[in-house]
Amino acid sequence: MILHVAGLDKFIPPFVKLVKEEFQEEKHQFWFTGSAEKYPLEQSETVYVCKGGVWGKLVGYAKLIKQFHIARKVMLHGLFNIRVVLILALCPWVLPKCHWIIWGGDLYQYTKASNTGASRIKESLRRFVIRRVGHLVTYIEGDVELARQWYGAEGAYHECIMYPSNVVDPKMAMELDSAPDHNGLNILLGNSADPSNNHIEALYRLLPFKDQDITIFAPLSYGDLNHAKEVIGLGEEWFGSKFVPMTDFMPFEQYLEFLKSLDIAIFNHQRQQAMGNTITLLGMGKTVFMRSDVSHWRFLNSLGIKLKNVENIELCRITSDEAEENAHVVRSYFLRATLVKQLSEIFEG
Repeated sequence: MILHVAGLDKFIPPFVKLVKEEFQEEKHQFWFTGSAEKYPLEQSETVYVCKGGVWGKLVGYAKLIKQFHIARKVMLHGLFNIRVVLILALCPWVLPKCHWIIWGGDLYQYTKASNTGASRIKESLRRFVIRRVGHLVTYIEGDVELARQWYGAEGAYHECIMYPSNVVDPKMAMELDSAPDHNGLNILLGNSADPSNNHIEALYRLLPFKDQDITIFAPLSYGDLNHAKEVIGLGEEWFGSKFVPMTDFMPFEQYLEFLKSLDIAIFNHQRQQAMGNTITLLGMGKTVFMRSDVSHWRFLNSLGIKLKNVENIELCRITSDEAEENAHVVRSYFLRATLVKQLSEIFEG
C-alpha cells in the first residue's frame, strides 16, 4: 500500500482523481486534514479525512501512525503540518520510505523562522525529519539544492511535475498568431492574496505606466485577506479603474479562459510559487515576468524558456518566435503522459 498524506488544497482532488484513473486504486490510501466541503472529494475506504475536535484528531492521528508503519511507501504532499512532522520525528524508522513532495512554501519556512522558542522547536523537528527523509520529489532541482543546503537533506531526488495543475492541455492554448480581442495590455499581477506575491513592490514598478492603456488584474480570492485589502486600496489609489481586484473564486474552466485574455503576467514572488499559472501562461505564449534569483527561473531557463526580469519591467510582449518556442517547450514537457510516467517510476520503484 502507498500512503498519501496531505492537507486538502485545490491541487489534491484532481490528484486523487488522476491516481484513481491511472493506477490501481486499491493500492493507494489517502489521509487528509482540512475541509472536504471547500475542496470536495468522495470519501471511501481509500480516502480518509481527519475529523475536527479533540476526539476526531486523536482517532485520525492514531490511524495515521498505524498507516505509516504498514505502508510500503509514504507520499508527504508538503511538510506543513507540525503534528505530522512530530510523528515522523518520533518514528524515524519510517523516514527512509517517505517521499517529500516539495511544494515550495514548506521548504521556504526556513527563511521565515524566528528566534522564538516555539519557532526554534518547530524548525528543529523539521530539520530532523527533512535530513532523514528518503526521497525528495519535485521538478525544480534548485529546491532540492536548497533542501540540502538549509536542512542537510540526504534523500534521493526524483524529477516529477507532481500535480495535474502543472499539466498543460493543448486544447486550451490560444492560437499564437491570432490578434488580441482587446485594446491595450491586460496584465496579471500575482496569483493570490499571499504577501509573498510582493504586490506592492510590483505595483510601484508599474507606476511609470499608469497613464498607458493598461488593465491590471490581481487575483485576491484566497490568502491573507488583510493584505488583500491593502493591495486593493493602493491599487485603486494609484491606478483607479485600471486596477481590477479579483476577490471571488473563479471555476477552473472560466479561469483558463480569463488567462487567455491576458498579455503579460507579473509574478514577483521571492520563492517558488504560482507554477501552475506560470506553466499555463507560457503554454499560451504569454509574456511572463518573474525574479531572476528564484529556483524556478533557473529551471525554466534551463528548458530554453524566455522570461522577463521583473526588476526591468517594460510593457511589451515577447516576440512571436519566442512565444512559439516557449509554448512548444511547455507543451512538450508538461504533459499528462509525462506526469503519469514519473509517478509510475516513483510508485513502482
